[in-house]
Amino acid sequence: MIVRIMGEGQLDVADGHLAELNSLDDELLAEMEGGDEAGFRRTLGALLEAVRRLGEPLPDDALEPSELILPAPDASLDEVREMLSDDGLIPG
Repeated sequence: MIVRIMGEGQLDVADGHLAELNSLDDELLAEMEGGDEAGFRRTLGALLEAVRRLGEPLPDDALEPSELILPAPDASLDEVREMLSDDGLIPG
């Protein structure tokens, strides 16, 4: 799946890593609902780092449609809240 981290670029992440990413997404959603700013920052960083670690960066000139768009590392809690669906940032 093609994942875009806003402000950074796109990465190709194998579908087999979706469970690991969903676990972090669930944790992020719980921290947001609880208003845990420190936990939100920590988990957002961990989620983005996992995508960077597990994904293969696409060339800057690649124009692939992103199946998943994640917020920038410095996104606010409110900005991320606006991006959420009922399933969090990552469907499933």
